[in-house]
Amino acid sequence: MRLTILGCAGSFPGPESPASGYLVETPYDGRIFRLVLDLGNGAFGALQRYVDPDEVDAVGLSHLHADHCLDLCSYYVARKYHPDGPREPIPVYGPAGTGDRLAAAYGLPGDPGMREEFEFRVWKAAAPLRIGPFTVTVLPVAHPVEAYAVRVEHAGRSLVYSGDTGPTEALADLARGTDLFLCEATFLHGEPNPPDLHLTGREAGEYAKRAGVGRLVLTHVPAWYDGQRMVDDARAVYTGRLDLARAGEVYDV
Repeated sequence: MRLTILGCAGSFPGPESPASGYLVETPYDGRIFRLVLDLGNGAFGALQRYVDPDEVDAVGLSHLHADHCLDLCSYYVARKYHPDGPREPIPVYGPAGTGDRLAAAYGLPGDPGMREEFEFRVWKAAAPLRIGPFTVTVLPVAHPVEAYAVRVEHAGRSLVYSGDTGPTEALADLARGTDLFLCEATFLHGEPNPPDLHLTGREAGEYAKRAGVGRLVLTHVPAWYDGQRMVDDARAVYTGRLDLARAGEVYDV
């Protein structure tokens, strides 16, 4: 599998990166199958640097905060008003009510909303599903809205994306033995952080260590923090391969 970081800024787009968006690709049936995980503010623009949006096969949304889903509104425009005609709908997996949430964000009536452009499907926790060549498993995590961490597997390799989460045992369970752990690091270690919202760099490192992951990539660092501080805090507890996500970075899994 190949992972491309479309955007990795935490909570809002930053000067160096759009908000969350990740492209996962692998050869399949004589072509490249493409799954996008999250599409936050600005991520749809970045997506077009790497692939024609018509060549995306499916989208998975970890949750419905704006910095993880709002560029589906831009994607809707591209699919509905393309000069060559409307595009066929593609599946969008997400929490319950995803279609209604995005229709409201764009000011559309609920029927049809965006259902002529996207085929909305609801995540089912702990029940592996097939999305093209990928086996995808999600587990609910600790966040103020319905939110999921996502595990993507193919040909004996795997990556896990934390989405947004506070500390939760589900994250260690889902990340167990994964080759690449893309984990949020939003709060500073040692600060009085709100509960059930986000992780610190140290907590991301602790989960990576407990889960025995092959590589930890820290993401979702807000523009007001230095990403190197997150790396240093994670490194204090995790001794494996460790990177800070940057827009445009590509990882072969």
